[in-house]
Amino acid sequence: MNCSISGEVPEEPVVSTKSGLLFEKRLIERHISDYGKCPVTGEPLTTDDIIPVKTGKIVKPRPVQAASIPGMLGMFQIEWDGLMLSNFALEQQLHTARQELSHALYQHDAACRVIARLKKERDEARELLAQAERQVPMAATTSAANGAALSYGKRAAEEEEMDPGSKKICPGILGDVIKELQDCNAALSQQRKSDRIRHTPDDILKSPSNIAINSKDIPATLAPVDALKRYTQLNSYPLHKTNKPGILSLDIHYPKDIIATGGVDSTAVVFDLPSGQIVSTLSGHSKRVTSVRFAAEGELVVTGSADKTVRVWQNSENGNYDCRHTLKDHSAEVQAVTVHATNKYFVSASLDGTWCFYDLASGVCLAQVADASESEGYTSAAFHPDGLILGAGTSGAQVKIWDVKSQANVAGFEGHVGAVTAISFSENGYFLAVSILLQNELLMTILLPASMEFDHSGNYLALGGSDIRVYQVASVKVRLEFHQNPPRLVRHMLAFSLLLFLPICPFDGKATCLKFGPDAKYIAVGSMDRNLRIFGLPEEDQSES
Repeated sequence: MNCSISGEVPEEPVVSTKSGLLFEKRLIERHISDYGKCPVTGEPLTTDDIIPVKTGKIVKPRPVQAASIPGMLGMFQIEWDGLMLSNFALEQQLHTARQELSHALYQHDAACRVIARLKKERDEARELLAQAERQVPMAATTSAANGAALSYGKRAAEEEEMDPGSKKICPGILGDVIKELQDCNAALSQQRKSDRIRHTPDDILKSPSNIAINSKDIPATLAPVDALKRYTQLNSYPLHKTNKPGILSLDIHYPKDIIATGGVDSTAVVFDLPSGQIVSTLSGHSKRVTSVRFAAEGELVVTGSADKTVRVWQNSENGNYDCRHTLKDHSAEVQAVTVHATNKYFVSASLDGTWCFYDLASGVCLAQVADASESEGYTSAAFHPDGLILGAGTSGAQVKIWDVKSQANVAGFEGHVGAVTAISFSENGYFLAVSILLQNELLMTILLPASMEFDHSGNYLALGGSDIRVYQVASVKVRLEFHQNPPRLVRHMLAFSLLLFLPICPFDGKATCLKFGPDAKYIAVGSMDRNLRIFGLPEEDQSES
């Protein structure tokens, strides 16, 4: 007789008094404790209703399958088949789970793309709304005399109209702006003259030997030559994305030691050097940021990009920089932006062969200047320290000097090799350095540096490329030739003395931009490995100095 639950011969058989069925004692007791009823008939059942049955010792018979080798092989085959079927079912479940996960990830990616597109459309709508709000008061103040020109800082109502050449109508650099530029020029020139050491012809006649004429007294706070010779790398900060590494431009706001960098990853980064923290990341350009400049005491940042636009960013209360203006006057990559000494105007230079003069507060393009004789685009630009002259380098290996007031090309320098990648005026306003192979312009040979920068005092010149070199700008020498009648002053060439040579690891890429810190206390260098490097005097050497 077999157990009604397990179907096997029970070891401790018991019989139900209500149904008369035979059970294994341990199985029926567990069932009664769990359910309180008979597992077969479903009638209420308690442990008092089962009676043990006395039997002899039971010897379980051996299964027929295990009695022979073929039977055992059959059992193993059945187990193996079951294992294979179970494994197949698990693989099917895994495949289904992978498909569901892939579908979920696809939906997530699509949702992220939709959200990004909606955010972009929202930002564009906000910009259009801001432009419309600026244009409403401007239209009310339109001048009846010319209808196209307004007081600067406001847009003309007709500015959105297009001429036959499909270009915006620019009001021009008119009298009040020119007067402001001239006043700034006069003030800066007077300040520079008061600092300059001058020699009269009588002084030279009394001393026929060479007389050193310094362009400016060396500031007392300027880093001395001995200290600069000991400069070494202090820190390295990775600021931009790793998938598109590279820093193309940088600028320093001296009062706060804040550095702005423009990168290949289409963003600009504002970095606080004392704390070593990123203040803000300026995202908005769709291509690499080729030029970046601080303006308005660090409250504004101007960026130029290969996406043909210029953006003006304003510092907000939370410390981030928000886009204030997006300027789309160029038809090709914007290669350089430079801010005027008044901090009210700036210029952008583009590969489309034009440079634009903007009002910084309103973002109005006051003038867009093109050189009819020049088919090459501009690759660099910089204002003269006094602000009335603009120097611009072209991809056709020329340097052009423009009069900002009349927008006339007043001078040009040819004979270079390759595009002019960088341009820098000395602080005294007499010397101009460009980062290409110079021919008989400086008493030195420069092997195609990617960037070049005078320090603020004009006493040092730094070059960046496959390595970093810093030169001391020597004094200009003059001598008096007595064999001439009357005696004639002859100026010698400008001389340079190499102070510092810093090699860059070949795996890090070349230095693309550099700039001296306040009083040349350090040198900030950007390179194609996305790192901002700071070179200066180690702390132990500073204490000794």
